[in-house]
Amino acid sequence: MDQRKVSDQLELLATTRTIRRYTDDPISESDLSTIFWSASRAPSGSNRQPFRFIVLRDSPTATEVKKILGAAFRAGWAKKLEDDGYRQGSGQAADSPKTRQAAAMQHYVDHFESIPVVVLACLKRHRAPNPYEGASVYPACQNLLLAARALGYGAALTMWHQAVESEIRELLAIPDDVAVSACITIGRPRGSHGPVRRRPIGELVFEDRWDQSASWVVDPEGTKFTSAGPPKR
Repeated sequence: MDQRKVSDQLELLATTRTIRRYTDDPISESDLSTIFWSASRAPSGSNRQPFRFIVLRDSPTATEVKKILGAAFRAGWAKKLEDDGYRQGSGQAADSPKTRQAAAMQHYVDHFESIPVVVLACLKRHRAPNPYEGASVYPACQNLLLAARALGYGAALTMWHQAVESEIRELLAIPDDVAVSACITIGRPRGSHGPVRRRPIGELVFEDRWDQSASWVVDPEGTKFTSAGPPKR
């Protein structure tokens, strides 16, 4: 096995984070084709490939839908800003992680209409809605995020389209038997990618029973953690 290739692939996984600040640079159609080809390689239940993607760039219809989504995203973030206490505690410190995250989110929603590409990830149902159907669409979404990262772009998977789903369904002629499972934004990052900060894997991976970690569950040397993890050294 080519260890360099393995290392590159693992690096891709370790540095694919949510990107909410984009430049105005367009995404070439060649790169978009590669991104969606990669998404289409994902597994799905019975290999039915029920996932579908509606791509919104700069057409009159896309502009109208982006405007509707932008308003919904701003309303959703305004509520979350208050409900989740982003202005309290460490959110009052100018350079805390909470403050930086809030600033990134505010930039994201304020500039939503100028995001180069907005994607609606859809699921074409073949049976009544059920709790397991996400398994046939979200792997394709993750492939999309990884392919975008590999090509130097950034992306964010969101759900705030739900507040205006009926409006965008009508505008885009989405059939009743199709679920709109996610809204994904893609663009050239205004800044850098990872490495991402996450909880220690010992808190997330158990062996044999709930909440029982294992000696082999070890974070690689140099791993950086979120504020929810162990004290930063």
